[in-house]
Amino acid sequence: MAQLAISTSAAEQIQRVLEERGHGLGLRVSVKPSGCSGYSYVLDFADEAASNDTVFEEHGVSVFVAPEALEMIDGSEVDYVSEGLNRFFRFNNPNVKDECGCGESFTV
Repeated sequence: MAQLAISTSAAEQIQRVLEERGHGLGLRVSVKPSGCSGYSYVLDFADEAASNDTVFEEHGVSVFVAPEALEMIDGSEVDYVSEGLNRFFRFNNPNVKDECGCGESFTV
């Protein structure tokens, strides 16, 4: 069974955005071919669950993972970090073999 951990800071950010939007079920994660290393994460907010999504729940929030992303992010942690003036979701993904220099894409 696939696993995905959700950090407390990621859960707080997901909840904050859902409250600001006034609707939504959680964060949706998928991947797409992109960049110089192979794949990039695609993040959106889920307003409804797709029948083939895998749903992970932790800290009172849900993360919906598309089937094509499940194997690539299995065992990962989704976190929300601040680096200087930048704030973003980060995937601590043990499956990543290489990343491009700018951090936009990865290889599994």
